[in-house]
Amino acid sequence: MIEVDHLSKVYGERRAVDDISFTVGKGEVLGFLGPNGAGKTTTMRMLTCYMPATEGTARIAGYDIFEQSVEVRKRIGYLPENPPLYPDMTVDGYLNFVARIKGTPSSRRGGQVGDAIEKCDLGEVRNRIIGRLSKGYRQRVGLAQALLNNPEVLILDEPTIGLDPKQIHEVRTLIKSLASAHTIILSTHILPEVSMTCTRVVIIKKGKVVAMDTPEGLASQMKRAERVSLTVAGPVDAVRAKLSGIDGVLGVQAEDADVPYSNYIVECKLGTDLRRVLSAAVVGEGWGLLDIRLVSMSLEDVFIDLITNEREEGATAPAAEGGTHGGGDAGDAGAGEAKGEE
Repeated sequence: MIEVDHLSKVYGERRAVDDISFTVGKGEVLGFLGPNGAGKTTTMRMLTCYMPATEGTARIAGYDIFEQSVEVRKRIGYLPENPPLYPDMTVDGYLNFVARIKGTPSSRRGGQVGDAIEKCDLGEVRNRIIGRLSKGYRQRVGLAQALLNNPEVLILDEPTIGLDPKQIHEVRTLIKSLASAHTIILSTHILPEVSMTCTRVVIIKKGKVVAMDTPEGLASQMKRAERVSLTVAGPVDAVRAKLSGIDGVLGVQAEDADVPYSNYIVECKLGTDLRRVLSAAVVGEGWGLLDIRLVSMSLEDVFIDLITNEREEGATAPAAEGGTHGGGDAGDAGAGEAKGEE
């Protein structure tokens, strides 16, 4: 459904997006993950034909973003980080306006607007002024406009940014419900977003793809040791020393030093299961063993591991990269375009 082939965007000497390639199958939800300034939004804008690529190309539903950009636009729904809303219009009036812009025949317009309102649960606010809605509802309106014309592909850029926890849950649930009928690219730097909604992940760093797989597959690829979590009632230094001395243990970290018990993460040689040996060592010393379990590598562990070098190099990174949520791609800001973009 989506084929990205050696796509690059260059501003002067800065490669904001650097020779990336990936595919997204029909009905798949792809998480496009990276830190602020990695090139996520630049990539989304190229895929939506909002800005041209410098090198490479992409095809959406078989249509080339360069040669057949009008056909591509007919087949995508785009929710940018800041939804393109008119605050003085009602929800219903705005969606009808967008449907007209998209060329929806008048005979089908009412039905498509009604479907988008129903999918995004906007029925109770459809006649209210957009500017008076909560941010969560405004985000839903932005998603509703992306759904008009029932596009084959949805491209969502930071769809839950700035929302409260309840609103985030509602928007994530909505995105998951859309997956059966649409191919979705979800651009974000929020890890739970990917874990909860995506079937596959592309991680981008400094404009380059550094990993691509399912969340579980990435964890398996990056795994360097088995990890066991223990909760033990006993003296912290003695417990750490005892566990560290067991054959096959690579390291022991005490996560807290609460009395009367502490939690320990024990790293063991890959392919081993030392839970029986670890528990016997604890019990043999007369300490209380409150809990013991294997710990899987999380997507957060994978992400931090992959971007560690970038964080270490942060002191030399261009000042344009950064910001809590919307620090721009340094190359974009340097070129005077898309300021505030990720």
